[in-house]
Amino acid sequence: MNYPVVRGASYALIQAPDMVIHQGTTQTSERRKNPDSEHLQKLPGALRSFDEAVKYAPNQVYIGNMLPEELNNIPRPWYQNPVNNGGRDGKYGEIMPEDEFYGLMKAVDAFDLVLLEEGFQAGVKAKLSAHPVLGDLKDLAKLDKNPAQAKDLEKLVADHLAEPMYLGGKLVGCVKKAHEFDQALTEHVMFENLVSKASAVFALKLLLAKTDLKAEDIDYIIECSEEACGDMNQRGGGNFAKSIGEVCGCVNATGSDTRGFCAGPAHALVEAAALAQAGVYKNIVVVAGGASAKLGMNSKDHVKKEMPVLEDMLGAFAVHISENDGVSPVIRTDMVGRHKIGSGASPQAVMQAIVTDPLDKAGIKLSEIDRFSVEMQNPEITEPAGAGDVPKANYKMIAALGVKRGEFDRADLEKVVNEFGMPGFAPTQGHIPSGVPYIGFARDLILEGKIKRAMIIGKGSLFLGRLTNLFDGVSFIMEKNSGKVESGFDKEEVRKMIAEAMRSFANTLKAE
Repeated sequence: MNYPVVRGASYALIQAPDMVIHQGTTQTSERRKNPDSEHLQKLPGALRSFDEAVKYAPNQVYIGNMLPEELNNIPRPWYQNPVNNGGRDGKYGEIMPEDEFYGLMKAVDAFDLVLLEEGFQAGVKAKLSAHPVLGDLKDLAKLDKNPAQAKDLEKLVADHLAEPMYLGGKLVGCVKKAHEFDQALTEHVMFENLVSKASAVFALKLLLAKTDLKAEDIDYIIECSEEACGDMNQRGGGNFAKSIGEVCGCVNATGSDTRGFCAGPAHALVEAAALAQAGVYKNIVVVAGGASAKLGMNSKDHVKKEMPVLEDMLGAFAVHISENDGVSPVIRTDMVGRHKIGSGASPQAVMQAIVTDPLDKAGIKLSEIDRFSVEMQNPEITEPAGAGDVPKANYKMIAALGVKRGEFDRADLEKVVNEFGMPGFAPTQGHIPSGVPYIGFARDLILEGKIKRAMIIGKGSLFLGRLTNLFDGVSFIMEKNSGKVESGFDKEEVRKMIAEAMRSFANTLKAE
């Protein structure tokens, strides 16, 4: 079969400590209930510097400067053992500071909703103009226009007409509401949507810079974050995808948005693979920006335990899927795992549906999968909040299924987990940790011959929307390319068809 392939992947992180305080839902909810709470008072003292965030080992893994397995060699807590040889630029991406990101938010704003203080705007324009990946954005010209005065920003925020943009506690900008009374276009919603758009633009620009893909060669963009854009007549009708492609110069692309909570990226990648294999589109990019609402979700527990607030990172990614090039790892579209409506919600039922069922269909054993990329949340974030080590829990469930099926010995369970698993390293941004952070590593390791197969697993919680209690999950296999590329049709079969048609036509003439 002529399977589609993974041609490249990029990963972006944006450190946003002020957004933790002012836009993270844990803090905004706390401020409404108890504006003088102990948590809000202690929070600023628990925020990291940009340098600390850059040197944090899981962040270095996310942008490709370290393999996930290398985290096993760094004593925990990782935040007390910085990686001193790591920089903001990585093999797959980059870590951006908050001030530059505010400038990028204004650059991608198509309706003049973002206002930046005059001096701040000039400074950030200079930084972005010198940026090796973003410096060529024509939209940076917006940073020469409409500078704001501090007093005007303060009035807009005080009158609840704009969402504030703080830097180090100082008001440096704001995002205005986009409609007088439309609840889908409030200042807060527009802030969240511009954060998602800007971070996705950053990820796509990184993909274009770090691979041989050209913006004009992209045919289709699928955006799969957890945000929704629209107005009061169609709140989530959206199209983040085309708005992102427009900024990045993808003049020949169209696109659409796919939503599935945390499993959204896995759904989107399967859709992209199907489109490429069918020949509908040649080059497809799956992209997602970050979620400002999820910044500092577990910060109360971090502050209580006198830890730094580790959820200060917006995450984004972009993945290039194309028709088979004979080299890049393929996506096995004949063995896609899916959690069916009737699969059941127990952890074992979910894992069986998305892990073992597709393998059984193809006659592949669990032991023939070299790496499983599950929910790759960083355990230093989740353990203090009582959620445990999420990746390890998933790996133990997969290994237990293997024991039950007679594929692994019970005594080797821990060994098996260590062989096909890896420490979690992704920011808790919902859709970001779910399978996709390992795609870049898997692609390179397969090309280098170090592994043959990796299973990418996305899981989601549909009950969050209050429309169903169902769970969700999708998986697919990345595998070494055989090097054989089918032409798409059998020439001999075409000759036979033509010959048969000519004989039929001749017989018709004889009958007449």
